[in-house]
Amino acid sequence: MDKRVAVTVLVAAALAQVSCGSFGWKKVRNVRVLGFDWKNCGPPDAPAVLKTLTMSPDPISIPGDLTASASGSTAVELGAPLSLNVTLEKEVAGFWVKVPCLDEVGSCHYKDACDILSQLIPPGQDCPEPLHTYGLPCHCPFKAGSYMLPQSIFYLPNIDLPYWLTNGDYRVQGVLGSQGKELGCLKVTLSIHSD
Repeated sequence: MDKRVAVTVLVAAALAQVSCGSFGWKKVRNVRVLGFDWKNCGPPDAPAVLKTLTMSPDPISIPGDLTASASGSTAVELGAPLSLNVTLEKEVAGFWVKVPCLDEVGSCHYKDACDILSQLIPPGQDCPEPLHTYGLPCHCPFKAGSYMLPQSIFYLPNIDLPYWLTNGDYRVQGVLGSQGKELGCLKVTLSIHSD
């Protein structure tokens, strides 16, 4: 079979897996996240960078406890509107296939990440622990400077996931921007397995 035809068939099969049927979400139990890895993918002089991120155990179990620590910095204030471009790819038969934006999950463009944060944690409400304890912000604007989260334990409850996101190898790239300028880029790879 011609390689182009084979690739086309694989891409069509992956997109069919992602887009056929309802775009429903399902509550998944016993999710395991394995092989989590990350790296900055912006230019060396990017204003916003993640310097360290550690998470354990491996695999991460959901529901379950996650131990994490992180540090990062931004040379500029991060304020609204703060665009976020996410590219999500899934490995299908040895090829990386871009997952389209479905129900605001996948390869999506978010016009303002600050607005999303405000929906998750309404303005005026204290930041969740352990951010509150360490004086870390959870709303825009984020002042220029360095941020550090010491090793902390988080409880991860059962979650709802799109039916197509429950098993496989993934890579995700997020590009943060403002007024047409790229402020930072982060690339994550992981595997998701669920019962």
